[in-house]
Amino acid sequence: MEVTSVEATPVEIDIRPLSEEYGVAPYIAGYTTFEEILRLVIRVETDEGVVGWGETMVDPEPSVAMATVENVIAPRVVGHSVWEVETVLDSFDYPYMDITPYVGGVEMALWDALGKSVGEPIHKFLGGKRTDEVPVAYCLGILDPAESAERARWARDQGFEVIKTKGGLDIDQDVERLVAMHEAVDGDLRFRLDGNQTMSFEEATTTAARLEDAGVYLQYFEQPLRIDNVGGYTRLRQRLQTAIGVNEDAYHARNLFELVREDAIDAAVVDLIPTGGLLATKKAMGLVDDANVSVAHHSSFDLGIKTAAVLQLVAASPAMNLPPDRVNYALADDVIEDRFAVTDGRMSVPDGPGLGVTVDEAKLDEHRVESGEGISYDVSL
Repeated sequence: MEVTSVEATPVEIDIRPLSEEYGVAPYIAGYTTFEEILRLVIRVETDEGVVGWGETMVDPEPSVAMATVENVIAPRVVGHSVWEVETVLDSFDYPYMDITPYVGGVEMALWDALGKSVGEPIHKFLGGKRTDEVPVAYCLGILDPAESAERARWARDQGFEVIKTKGGLDIDQDVERLVAMHEAVDGDLRFRLDGNQTMSFEEATTTAARLEDAGVYLQYFEQPLRIDNVGGYTRLRQRLQTAIGVNEDAYHARNLFELVREDAIDAAVVDLIPTGGLLATKKAMGLVDDANVSVAHHSSFDLGIKTAAVLQLVAASPAMNLPPDRVNYALADDVIEDRFAVTDGRMSVPDGPGLGVTVDEAKLDEHRVESGEGISYDVSL
């Protein structure tokens, strides 16, 4: 069964406001504010009429993302069998340009098509699911302490056990906010603080030390320092009792290898798109698992397509021992027919062929855009 076409469609979807249940907008991070999200939906068709779907980011903007998929990746994928996933996609290695996220989106579509062709969910190709439901972490942007505390109580009442929140704009605010959330739930929730590379070593050390003094021990302190800073993370882990995690560094195999070798991290927050796909993420998890480093999966306001892939990957990966971040419940709409729901802080693992979801092509057309900006880091240290 050979690939006959690869197409890319950029879409934009609003994020529900905080005034609505499960809404989180404006979602304030240390580097930007989100009120809508751009994603790239990838469609792969085969000579037997099987269609596979994938999803990736739109960076730096839609025309570049579409051109990369349709003009660079597609010509080298068309004509190959859908099961030649690793052989074909490993060939995209350019010394001065990284197209890994787009390769990861196409790989997802190939897996979806392969699963559909044999009538099996992709988790069976990844080792088989170990669970029917996956506990997920609730994600929250930067709010004032009182509102953050209220949202923490709400999350606990909804059955969530972990909250990931953003930080890095102000040390005092971050500490006050985390303490307020911790006290509001009487210590019933675990917290993750994501610095998104916005902190200096001194700021990161001070933030975590003050939280420790207040009795708030994070499940992990995520990527407070910039990437490519193995020495900084090594010193940070030696200085603090708080568990140290990386996210953006986990997208680069060499960075992750060096961090593990130097015993610089306690957790790796992987993402199958910037890492280059499901197979590449499996390889990364093998490395950190051997080093007894915990693993969680990142979220970028993913649509239902990528959410399906993440849930199947998590369910089939013993190394993924921490709940994945999920924010898809905050989207005002989606491009799949049956949206994923969160029940008691958990999401069900799809069990249909391929990714186990059906794309609504009318919704795809409704949300299609021709312009916009992808995610960029507006950070100065």
